[in-house]
Amino acid sequence: MGVPTTRTEEDTRHETDEAAAQQTPARPGTGEDARPRRSALARWRSPRHPRLWFEIALIAISYWTYSLIRNAVPEQRAEALRNADWIWRTEHTLGIAVEASVNHAIGGVTWLIVTMNYYYATLHFVVTIGVLVWLYRAHPGRYAATRLVLFATTGSALLGYYLFPLAPPRLMGGGHFIDTVNVHETWGSMASGNLAQMSNQYAAMPSMHIGWSVWCGITIAMLARPVWVKVLGALYPATTLLVIVSTANHFWLDAVGGLCCLALGFALSYAWYGRVSYRLPRLAAAPA
Repeated sequence: MGVPTTRTEEDTRHETDEAAAQQTPARPGTGEDARPRRSALARWRSPRHPRLWFEIALIAISYWTYSLIRNAVPEQRAEALRNADWIWRTEHTLGIAVEASVNHAIGGVTWLIVTMNYYYATLHFVVTIGVLVWLYRAHPGRYAATRLVLFATTGSALLGYYLFPLAPPRLMGGGHFIDTVNVHETWGSMASGNLAQMSNQYAAMPSMHIGWSVWCGITIAMLARPVWVKVLGALYPATTLLVIVSTANHFWLDAVGGLCCLALGFALSYAWYGRVSYRLPRLAAAPA
């Protein structure tokens, strides 16, 4: 004879639940092991934790490509000088043609203008890389979208160099401007001297010194916490504007061109990510 067993209410309910689970088909995207299915586009548009090796390679290749294309644009000297004369006349019409006065006034203070020469030759690269590194470490979720702003800004500038060759003020005739790098023999500048042969001298519009410095300034002002750091971020593009004019490397309107490229960069980043890069989550999921 078998041993009698007693079925409890809990056993009955458990078996009923299991039978129901077996009879009910699983729905996509539910269950413990199921994951939400997203399109490839949605995955690309989602903030992700950047990979260090990829970012280093991307920045190096991008800067090399930018320099290569910029310097490959034909140096149309005659057209560039005509465009410079047109810019100069336009600024006189607008009442903002004070670059020559600023250039001569600051050019007479040797220590100040030499400092500005080195500023112009180095800081636009050093500060921009520094801000990218800080973004990578402190704001990885916002890094890719903010980096896209910078890259789109730089890419659009190449179109300006090709379509509108422009001589910087220091290369204009008539003795209006002082080429401060040549006069003071500043080391390391791609703008004058022997190194000038390695760089396109007629790619002044738009000014990427302004495009990059304003990108740095906005990024620092929006994301940094200490007030004094925010103030430095705001002062950086203003100081850069003074430097590019004092050294006769750009007109005021070149700076306006740089701001237009930056606005395009922000617009493309917003269109891709659906919001301003600084409003994205600070952190992002680590790569699998």
